[in-house]
Amino acid sequence: MSRYSERRDNGRPDRGRTITDLTVTVLEPGPEQPPLPKASRDDRYTVTAQRRRHRILALLQDDPTRLWRPAEIAARFGDITLHTMYRQLSRWAKTGLIHTLGPGPYTATDWTSPPLPPAEIR
Repeated sequence: MSRYSERRDNGRPDRGRTITDLTVTVLEPGPEQPPLPKASRDDRYTVTAQRRRHRILALLQDDPTRLWRPAEIAARFGDITLHTMYRQLSRWAKTGLIHTLGPGPYTATDWTSPPLPPAEIR
């Protein structure tokens, strides 16, 4: 028994049909679409030193042991939203380009806490 044996009442033909003609209707344009942005955020063709990635890496490498929060970095560069900053830093940390210490702070080097001074024994 075929599982396709029962006829379906969905408007489609039961068998293949040869198409003999085609009607095309051209519609009027819809409402105005917002204009495209005048400047692209694609920085592949920007001078290397001016690219967002290189500017952020330079900031991190200026003080390689400092722990930077994404909000601090985004505040330094006004063209980056905080959400974008979190995504980019997370992606760069996964690839090993920068280092992270949990879900917040980022640094240029593999960060370890400074050693505690030796305790005096009494």
